[in-house]
Amino acid sequence: MYQVVPGGAGGTITDVIPKQKHSKDTQPLVGAGVIGLVLVIAAVTAWCYYIASLRKAELLKTQLLDLNKDGYIIRNQGGSIVFRMDFRSGTLDLDSCSKEGEMLSCERTTDRKLNFFIETVRPKDPVQCYRVRWEELVPDIPVEHAMTYKFAHWYGGAVSAIQHWPISISGQQAPKPFVTSDIYSNRNEFGGILESYWLSSNATAIKINNSVPFHLGWNDTEKTMSFQARYNDSPFKPIPGEAPCAELSYRICVGLDVTSIHKYMVRRYFNKPNKVPAKVMFRHPIWSTWALHKTDIDQEKVLTYAANIRKYKFNCSLLEIDDRYTNRYGEFEFDPTKFPNASAMFQKLKSNGFLVSLWIHPFVNYDSENFHTCVERGLFVREPTGRLPALVRWWNGIGGILDFTNPEARDWFSSQLRSLRSRYGVSSFKFDAGETNYLPWKFSTRTPIRDPSFFTRRYTEMAIPYNDRAELRSGYQSQNISCFFRPIDRDSVWGYELGLKSLIPTVLTISILGYQFILPDMIGGNAYLNRTDGNSVLPDRELYIRWLELSAFMPSMQFSIPPWEYDNEVVEIARKYTALHESIVAPRVLELAGEVLNTGDPIIRPLWWIATGDETAYKIDSQFLIGDDLMVAPVLEPGKQERDIYLPAGRWRSYKGERFDIKEPLHLTDYPVDLDEIAYFVWV
Repeated sequence: MYQVVPGGAGGTITDVIPKQKHSKDTQPLVGAGVIGLVLVIAAVTAWCYYIASLRKAELLKTQLLDLNKDGYIIRNQGGSIVFRMDFRSGTLDLDSCSKEGEMLSCERTTDRKLNFFIETVRPKDPVQCYRVRWEELVPDIPVEHAMTYKFAHWYGGAVSAIQHWPISISGQQAPKPFVTSDIYSNRNEFGGILESYWLSSNATAIKINNSVPFHLGWNDTEKTMSFQARYNDSPFKPIPGEAPCAELSYRICVGLDVTSIHKYMVRRYFNKPNKVPAKVMFRHPIWSTWALHKTDIDQEKVLTYAANIRKYKFNCSLLEIDDRYTNRYGEFEFDPTKFPNASAMFQKLKSNGFLVSLWIHPFVNYDSENFHTCVERGLFVREPTGRLPALVRWWNGIGGILDFTNPEARDWFSSQLRSLRSRYGVSSFKFDAGETNYLPWKFSTRTPIRDPSFFTRRYTEMAIPYNDRAELRSGYQSQNISCFFRPIDRDSVWGYELGLKSLIPTVLTISILGYQFILPDMIGGNAYLNRTDGNSVLPDRELYIRWLELSAFMPSMQFSIPPWEYDNEVVEIARKYTALHESIVAPRVLELAGEVLNTGDPIIRPLWWIATGDETAYKIDSQFLIGDDLMVAPVLEPGKQERDIYLPAGRWRSYKGERFDIKEPLHLTDYPVDLDEIAYFVWV
């Protein structure tokens, strides 16, 4: 029931209730009101914090990327996480972050100022890209981000002594300089052909900016690759006159499939060749004197070698006279004892239809007549003060290394090559070395270089006048040099460490890095006694044959150990496969080589190129494609005359005439392949 209080709405309750009694009775009500007010304020405050947190959460999202204080993740269009990067050099202070348009930026970590941003860019649907930059403002603080690689299979980076496809990471490695190195003598380093680019099977690619003092490490327990920028304890140098403040900047792009995202990255970020080398280099084998004669080469042996090439009815695109035709390293004249009449030798070779290439390198040994000249003219790389030439040790002794950032050194070196060409009719050169591990740890050059691998780039430029037939073994941002690039020397062994099994993973890696005119080193390997399978001075016969068959399906072939060193059967197999290379492989390769100038697409392709959603195809390292329509499956195991073959979905015809019209991938188990055969399939 209702109680009527006298005075109504306009009166006061004190008119009817004694004051003392009111104070005593209303104390609980007042307390409840205060508590209620506090609760209301708390609720409002909590609501405000909640709204603020939602706004902050929204602020730290941009398109398909989520940023937090310790790193960020990227999702694909389907919402799945495809990329994760953790910050190892600091924790972001999220209160210092702001968003403007597609740019997320932060001004502080928890203990210092910095410049950090992630910008979303939409270059082309369905590709989504992100520009990331972390710039330290305090000198000598490294920047390190750790990429989780467990979400997918990864490819690219650099050639290595033990080459796998996809990349296989084992152990832990603190970040070390990502620079070119001779992996034949330094087998734990990065190889002579390298680019700071990686690609994953989940259609994600990352390209580190060339300006970054980039160091790479890894941890197989954490499943991470460490991307680090630093100047401290590093051969990288800051811009002259500027503080050594490190910056790690890169671009990540995500697409629909691995092939399309790679096509996009190559077109946008890689140099392209500006011409195709001489067609004969694709059609006919190169013949080198190295593996057969090593440094024990002379005029008679060169002429006999050439005569046997003709005697056994082989074609030859180029005859390479390798180390050592000069008296000392750093000279550019034939040793008169070993080559008593070099001019007559060249005339005879020319009359027999041979074009000749000479082995060359960037070193001038201290006992060479040219050493004093180079010191006096300042043509060598120097020690850090720039006052004295730096002595370096290479595999053939001690001397200076020419400074190819110095126009005078470039001109002097070029004049020596031109002299050889004019005096003897030398067609081209095999440019050996060029890796930065032959530079001193601390050095100076005429034109300062911040990235040591830029020295490799400058060296490869020396091959440009001879690029129709030149051969290079190192490369960094050198895809437009338009020469044949040769992976480092192979040992005469079956395995993944510079052996036959390493050849396909190495060629696929080089192709992904944008180098398409590939010379896959000498058939059978170097035949070093301590690094050769078998008891003979020659490579194992079966190994030689399987190597020959595989090389026949590469862009170019190179013999050194000649097939007639074995027996007539090996000679016949060699004739068969040089003919097959000329009739079937070379026409396809030349057609694709013309397309490379515009697209940069690989000539030698992985199986996932045409099977982008196929998990099995991502892991196959013993088969490859030439273009989209020729699939090759060589035998790479000793004692085997069969192998398992993986056929992607499609319509295929085998080299035996069998037809496979399949809507799903097909495993051919123990497919028979005789010793004189290599399995290959053509898209019908």
